[in-house]
Amino acid sequence: MRVKTMSEKGVGTGRLRAFGMFYFLVVLFGLAGCSNSHSPPPAPSTIPAAQYTYLIGAGDTLSVIVWRNPDLSMSIPVRPDGKITMPLVEDLPVAGKDPTVVAREIETALSKYIRDPVVTVVVTATVGPYNQQIRVIGQATKPQALSYRENMTLLDVMIAVGGITDFADGNHSNLVRTSEGNKLYRIRLDDLLRNGDISANVAVKPGDVLIIPQTWF
Repeated sequence: MRVKTMSEKGVGTGRLRAFGMFYFLVVLFGLAGCSNSHSPPPAPSTIPAAQYTYLIGAGDTLSVIVWRNPDLSMSIPVRPDGKITMPLVEDLPVAGKDPTVVAREIETALSKYIRDPVVTVVVTATVGPYNQQIRVIGQATKPQALSYRENMTLLDVMIAVGGITDFADGNHSNLVRTSEGNKLYRIRLDDLLRNGDISANVAVKPGDVLIIPQTWF
């Protein structure tokens, strides 16, 4: 019985590693093929018209104007806990509420000290409630969470995040629509941004999450 030399053992180990890598690639591309065969449907280009009302979120800045009371009129940040504090009004929850609703609540609180207060609330800097933000993750130039705007589209989102990186697999990107129970849609970012195909532009909704994968090639 002949004993293998060290060089022969090295060759055998190298062949084993090469076979392992080959097997890994076969499995990887097999899974990719399976995922492509069950790819999500394209995202709808339009969304049924619905009245959109902006809701205040933590991080917003509010301009509170109390008529005939300049000492009580001021710019107020919404705290991380979703509350605001101003003279005569402490720890008022405002996150998730319409600015008009907040104005009425401030009037109610001030009525203990002021006769017939008239309050106007203006949102001067917006972040929006957590569940209404647009989130972009993966191979965006600047992944981030964005405040939703009425009639916002995928192109608007891409402009805000600076487009996609050179390593992005744009046409295999997905949109998760949380307002529809996390339903998954396919979006074509390469066609939209690199080929100028405006038909790839789709409407987005509050709470959408855009996932941009990295290309393997």
